[in-house]
Amino acid sequence: MTIGQMLGQSGILTLLGLGVVFSFLIIMILCMYLLHAVIHALKLDKVEESKTSGASPASPSAAPAADDGAIVAAIAAALHEKQLS
Repeated sequence: MTIGQMLGQSGILTLLGLGVVFSFLIIMILCMYLLHAVIHALKLDKVEESKTSGASPASPSAAPAADDGAIVAAIAAALHEKQLS
């Protein structure tokens, strides 16, 4: 097998590999669009609102402001203690 034939085979193999990857990505994008359309049609993409008037407990804004002051005081005390040692 000559160098020219080996380069030809490697070029064909490279183009074949790129074609497979490109076609897989196109199929994956089409499947994602299809899944989006199905989820939107079944109305599964709507987030249910909490029936309570406040924010959800998992959100960071639900923490009381008094805790922030305690956290800052604890960090300041730890830094002060570290500087003394």
